[in-house]
Amino acid sequence: MALMTKEQYLSSLRGLGHRVFIRGEKVESVPDHPISKPPAMAMAETYQQAEQEDMKALFTAQSHLTDETINRFTHIQHNIEDLVNKILMLREMGRKTACCFQRCAGLDCMNSVYAITYDLDQEFGTRYHGRFADFMKYIQSNDLLPAACMTDSKGDRSLSPSKQEDTDQYLHIVEEKKGGIVVRGAKMHITGGVNSHEVIVMPTRALKEEDKDYAVAFAVPANTEGITFIYGRQPSDMRRLEENRSDTGNLYYGGCESMVVFDDVFVPEERIFMKGEYPFAGRLVELFAVHHRASYGGCKVGVGDVLIGATAAIAEAHGTEKTSHIKDKIAEMIHLNETLHAGALASTGKGYCTPSGAYAVDPLLANVCKLNITRFPFDISRLAQDIAGGLLVTMPSLDDQDNPVIGPYVKKYLVGKSGVDSEKRVRILRLIENITLGTGAVSYLTESIHGAGSPQAQKIMITRLADIESAKSCAYKLCGL
Repeated sequence: MALMTKEQYLSSLRGLGHRVFIRGEKVESVPDHPISKPPAMAMAETYQQAEQEDMKALFTAQSHLTDETINRFTHIQHNIEDLVNKILMLREMGRKTACCFQRCAGLDCMNSVYAITYDLDQEFGTRYHGRFADFMKYIQSNDLLPAACMTDSKGDRSLSPSKQEDTDQYLHIVEEKKGGIVVRGAKMHITGGVNSHEVIVMPTRALKEEDKDYAVAFAVPANTEGITFIYGRQPSDMRRLEENRSDTGNLYYGGCESMVVFDDVFVPEERIFMKGEYPFAGRLVELFAVHHRASYGGCKVGVGDVLIGATAAIAEAHGTEKTSHIKDKIAEMIHLNETLHAGALASTGKGYCTPSGAYAVDPLLANVCKLNITRFPFDISRLAQDIAGGLLVTMPSLDDQDNPVIGPYVKKYLVGKSGVDSEKRVRILRLIENITLGTGAVSYLTESIHGAGSPQAQKIMITRLADIESAKSCAYKLCGL
């Protein structure tokens, strides 16, 4: 089975038996809990799209490992076309779900580990790349979903991992046993962790020799003994507990993050992809960051498409769609959104082949793309709120329309232009609220700043990668120096 259906995925998640806690309570079935159901459905959509005839070319690929048709979310990219199609696929998913659909971090992680394990083997004579290739065959053949686990809790940021008062603040090897290792620590902000079959762990930063126990990369099933998922809170997530979910804005989908605790977890040797090779920790982190920073020019742009559409719809409902300043603001929203997409596609167009045969995006352009993403979604959201008006944050609930006493007032005074009833207006505004203020804002705004590294991380890389000396040389020549 190279392709799993949406229902097969949800069934596999229900039967996974991994340890998940939401608001202090253990959850038996992630897809059936009202808070975690929308993110599970967003993840399931990555399977649903691969089933659609008109989407198969974008959402599937041919594996170079198994020669099977596989979901593109499990594909190792081997040419420029693969890099481009990934970005186009992510944008389409953003349009379909208007949230973080949680699968691209795992995809970017797999491509990064694939390339770096090859380099490790060349440098140290290890056998990591073959192990990881076997792991990828398993993932692809069963259409499984791995979560990327990179960010550590970090404790005192001024201290290196081995100097921490509590050395568990960075995940590390605590014991070597026959046939494997034992690890302890926690990984934070793990996108889609509760919806994943496997977890792939890698370091969170460059390391020195004294920190070599922290230079570890591996994969284990999500239901491995000692692993606990602690679900992250989001703004307005309690609305999902209401009987009428209309006030959530996005009725079907959502994103999710979790803390993943590794409490003396045993990792078998065949699942270890780095063990103490500290010089390569930073290289793995940087390659993952480059892949993931370009990805944001796909998924965030797709969400931006939905927000622009909702904003245009509310302008029509208000009767302001032909007003010059409204048209100008929507044009600005489109310009900002397409600029993000252009940056991602430019990074793929200048992609290159790594020694492993896998392709990577241009690192400078990927960082430029991501730095723009730390800014432009906020500008797009500001314009959306400007056009939406103050009712965005002061309107009553849709339930108020059904109240026999106040319902007539709500229906009378919340109408838009002729032909636009109060319910239509409120539903559009709720979606804008969700993307710019509610659960959707976690994916679209906060994640745009901190996901794949904060703005300063991109500035550091841009400065490091830019050919300033060459530019200076051009300037000297042209002014006669």
